[in-house]
Amino acid sequence: MPLSSHTPAFATPLTAPEVLAPFATAPAMLAPILRTQGFAVLGAADVCSLAGVDLAQLQAWTPLWDDLPPDNYLRDGGRYRRRRHSCFVVDGKAVTQAPHRPHWQPVEYNALHGGMQRHFESMATAMVHSAAWPALLAWLGRVATDVKGAQPWFVEAHPFRIDTTDGIGRPTPEGAHRDGVDLVAVFMVARHAIKGGETRVFDAHGPQGQRFTLTEPWSVLLLDDARVIHESTPIQPLAGGGHRDTLVVTLRAGGFQGV
Repeated sequence: MPLSSHTPAFATPLTAPEVLAPFATAPAMLAPILRTQGFAVLGAADVCSLAGVDLAQLQAWTPLWDDLPPDNYLRDGGRYRRRRHSCFVVDGKAVTQAPHRPHWQPVEYNALHGGMQRHFESMATAMVHSAAWPALLAWLGRVATDVKGAQPWFVEAHPFRIDTTDGIGRPTPEGAHRDGVDLVAVFMVARHAIKGGETRVFDAHGPQGQRFTLTEPWSVLLLDDARVIHESTPIQPLAGGGHRDTLVVTLRAGGFQGV
């Protein structure tokens, strides 16, 4: 699919010119842009302001990515992905952790790994029990409600590390895809000694698309999953080993997938 060169007039670049920077959506325009464009990027300062958290609280989680177990379900035989997984329900201001369950996606959304129950270890209690975690999820619930209408949101959270153990690491081995949910949030946590990892977002029903690289820790890409498909390009090491850490949070109306 061709990539659009359109740059929103309200946007401001987030990164230095050596990579193609995303353009940050003004917070007041977040819901309208998600409704019309299907995706938006917020810088870390706006994430903190909107969610009511301090950047230091989010940064305190970053070392937890050093303790992610390997993903043993990669059907390409790779060893480059580590992750955890936990589930929650957001109903207005109330955020509750759901019983631990396997992650499941239908084949129509994930041709590579769909159709099987994947069992991952739970997220670290230091993260889930911190004050910032329910605040972050409650804010994402508000974003989903602003775009889709008020209802309970069934949330799956995935801390990911993609590394260069195999020479390259693939953030999205399934290729350009949708997740079968209502809202997807991809938080950039850290990039270390890598090149690549470019984000590509395409209109699910047309030829338009945009490409950029998330680099700012705790900036976020928000996606209306019904409107767009997305992928990230492989990463390569700059020297020695490198990695790309993200936190992916999905929100879905009506229940968890696979129930």
